[in-house]
Amino acid sequence: MDYFAAVRAFLHAAELGSFSKAAAQMEIKTSTVSRHINELEADLGIALFNRSTRGLVLTEGGQVFRGHALAAMQSLDEARQSASSLNASPKGVLRVTMPASFGRRHVIPHVPEFIKRYPHIDVDAVVTDEPLNIIEARIDLAIRIGALPDSQLVARRLAEHRRIICASPAYLAHYRAPQAPAELAAHSALRFSLVPDDRWILVKRTGSASATRAAAGRSGQQAHDEVAVQLQGRIRANDTDALLELAIAGCGIALLPAWSVTDAMRQGQLVQLLPDWEAQTSRAEPAVWAVYPPKKTVSSKVRAFLDFYAALFADDAYWKI
Repeated sequence: MDYFAAVRAFLHAAELGSFSKAAAQMEIKTSTVSRHINELEADLGIALFNRSTRGLVLTEGGQVFRGHALAAMQSLDEARQSASSLNASPKGVLRVTMPASFGRRHVIPHVPEFIKRYPHIDVDAVVTDEPLNIIEARIDLAIRIGALPDSQLVARRLAEHRRIICASPAYLAHYRAPQAPAELAAHSALRFSLVPDDRWILVKRTGSASATRAAAGRSGQQAHDEVAVQLQGRIRANDTDALLELAIAGCGIALLPAWSVTDAMRQGQLVQLLPDWEAQTSRAEPAVWAVYPPKKTVSSKVRAFLDFYAALFADDAYWKI
């Protein structure tokens, strides 16, 4: 007996309530469907249908078998789709959203190489700082930065997200560079207006910051190498690029994402301060993430994008200042 064909015939007959309708849908003879069901019943040792002039009705055993058979066939279909998709050429429109500043620096510049490598993928880039509902907006994939909130979305880490304390040579020519976090309180700070208070919480980078925080949690006290600095300064902004331009112009000391200051530091427009300290952003891991809707099988176009940018960002030389 071809068990696979017999189970298929059974499921069609159970859904349609007729051997002849099942045969028509499967494009086989009615006698073949009948033979499959008879062989299946003989193998199981039970009757699957009660037959009457009005059609087919599942027996209790038939109902039990149908439930398990449906789940098994669905899993088999998903396995076939997953395996075959590995050889499928990525194609279709990839709708991807990203934060404006990060997208312009680290996603959009590499799109030409991406579409060259994958000639059957078209990219629809949605560059916005608005956190879109990617399911409602029909987004295939979103780039998110920081600590992710709890959600049903699938996330893949693409790169770390660190923030750099920095200032321009022009600013440092007038003001002595701080040698310890506490000295930042005497400087003009360029403050991010979306942060609820005027403080930078800095953690010393001896060992891992997570280990330092874990030690603090166990002791019930603030870790020794964690400092909260109360800021002063005349300028606030709600945009990373705006703070970057103000820092380059010598308006004060800024705390900016490493991914935003790389070029400016390479060109000597900014200087890193207090390199042994980094900002504590949250208890969860801050990173650059790719998130996408949960599916049994990730489409080849999404997987192509993930693998392309993950490989690019994994190169330490890409981020080196």
